[in-house]
Amino acid sequence: MRSWCRTSIALLLLSVASSITMAKADVTTPEFGGCIKKSGGVTSEMMDCMDVETKRQDEKLNQSYQKLLASLKPARKAQLVDAQRAWLKYRELNCAFNDDGSGGTAAGLAANDCIMTMTAKRAAELEYLMPNQ
Repeated sequence: MRSWCRTSIALLLLSVASSITMAKADVTTPEFGGCIKKSGGVTSEMMDCMDVETKRQDEKLNQSYQKLLASLKPARKAQLVDAQRAWLKYRELNCAFNDDGSGGTAAGLAANDCIMTMTAKRAAELEYLMPNQ
């Protein structure tokens, strides 16, 4: 691969890393932002950062879901269960669409970013729905 091509790809990945950090500042943890900065735009390291953050956000989502579920009356519990199942299916399909087979590593980053961001936003949404304690 030619030097200018490698340089262009490296610059593109650094740009993606920078935009991910700025765009996610409102829903992700500070640790994620630090991890992305340290990755230096290396795709595998960025993916690792996203995987760790997705696990954090998934744990937060599950805790919020369980707390909210416990606070609801039976009819509302059934609604939440149905809504959560539908949301999980939507996230799966929506993020799979981002993983365009012809998109190379950028498509993989987009798909992982989609899962991470949607999970973080859903966790925040469920927290917001909690009754005042």
